[in-house]
Amino acid sequence: MDGVTETHAGARLGRYRLVQRVGEGGMGVVHLALDDVGRAVAVKVLKPHVAGDPDARRRLAREVDTLRRVRHPRVAAVLDADTAGATPFVVTQYVPAPPLDAHVAAHGPLGRRALADLGDGLGEALAAIHAAGVVHRDLKPGNVLMLDGAPVVIDFGIAHVADDVRLTSTGLVMGTPGYLSPEVVAGQRVSTATDWWGWAATMAFAATGRPPFGRGPVEVVLDRVRRGEADLDGVPAGLLDVLSRGLEVDPARRPVPGELRAAVTALRGERSPVLPVPTPVTAPVTQPVHAVPATRALERAAAAPQQFPPSLPSPSPEPVAYRAPGPLPRRSGTLLAGLVALSAAAAVAPAAAALLGIAGSAVARTVDRSHGAVLRRRHERGPRRSDLAWAVAASPARLVPAVLVSVAAAVLPLLLGASAAFLAALVLGQATPAGTAGPGDALPLAVGAATAVLTAWWGPGGGSVRRGTRAAVRTLAPGRRGAQVAVAALVIVAVAAALVVVGGSQPDWSPLPGPPFAGS
Repeated sequence: MDGVTETHAGARLGRYRLVQRVGEGGMGVVHLALDDVGRAVAVKVLKPHVAGDPDARRRLAREVDTLRRVRHPRVAAVLDADTAGATPFVVTQYVPAPPLDAHVAAHGPLGRRALADLGDGLGEALAAIHAAGVVHRDLKPGNVLMLDGAPVVIDFGIAHVADDVRLTSTGLVMGTPGYLSPEVVAGQRVSTATDWWGWAATMAFAATGRPPFGRGPVEVVLDRVRRGEADLDGVPAGLLDVLSRGLEVDPARRPVPGELRAAVTALRGERSPVLPVPTPVTAPVTQPVHAVPATRALERAAAAPQQFPPSLPSPSPEPVAYRAPGPLPRRSGTLLAGLVALSAAAAVAPAAAALLGIAGSAVARTVDRSHGAVLRRRHERGPRRSDLAWAVAASPARLVPAVLVSVAAAVLPLLLGASAAFLAALVLGQATPAGTAGPGDALPLAVGAATAVLTAWWGPGGGSVRRGTRAAVRTLAPGRRGAQVAVAALVIVAVAAALVVVGGSQPDWSPLPGPPFAGS
């Protein structure tokens, strides 16, 4: 298990190809990755102390089943997981945005309106998480991504699995010291109040640009947390009281979500939030949230945390459920039509069809490399309007190596295609009375072309061709109507080629002077 975290760019985990290592936490190493249809995802490869513990794997598998039901625009959804394989991993939605701590380091503390938007967004995220019966436990600036100024919460619900294993083996609690709640530091049970403490700590950092419990040796910072000695100098007056009480050591003395919401509204100076927040989709609570002693108000908040903010109006008389975006279309029908059209074209102009196939694979590889480069750029700098122009400008530099790779990769498909053409000619020759079928005839050429295309598609290096081709098809023929038009055009090409063959025309080997196996 020592090699579990030593995955590298280009490696594959199931149907995911790792593109770039983008972070590391107590649970594992996070990679930007692409799935088999080219969708960007975040893959967290579990660290050895988690992967090597069978009980931790089982707990994580149960936890993931619950986490996958949380769907909200302020929460990075858990999409997939493999907790039983040799290299266990968890897949979440990829958010091309910097974390809050990096955002503050680059731009300084947030202003009043930005703070209010942050408080609203974090509150909605926690409400959705709590409604599924999950406690985040590790809310902090590093786990809040700032997407176009709006927060998206990551790493919810699974941090305690890593903590449980570490506590069992070493007695230590993992996490960022200044953002571990007093009950986590003390090894006590957590509740939704734990996350509202994290809300207050994160808001304090965003308002001041400083960790609320300072920096220094871990023991010193944790001691300040235990004592509740937070540094809130510089926090806007409208937030000072609620953040001070939110960072109380005793969970029972912390404000309930409604009070936090009221403070955020007052900070903005308006009656209702500016940012519309869709109603989250959550499953019924299937597992109890561990409770600590609390007031009746806090118990009510834990039982129905989705009421944050309690005064938020529904977007319509019947709330419309938020639905996470589904998987990208695979365009299998369009690609199948392309295979048929290219095979039919090979029966008419085999050399030109081969060159077209190699050129197409080079373009597909260029698109795939450009896609990965844009994802890395967005991870490092956040999404920008110039991303598309930058990718187009950089395409020539990526096209040259893609052409070289495609030419080299075409050797095996061409050899297998030629072998299939000879085999088809042999079979057809035995099946016809004249016995004169040759590999340069139309039908053997079509069989050989189909074999070559399938080899290039599924053979060595085919992953990049598949991803790039699907991405290009989705761009050039968007939507159902675009797919229908593309399929119709390819069918016309195939039918036209078939009519040429039926008409008795011989294959045109241009730009070659003739068939390479004319003497066979």
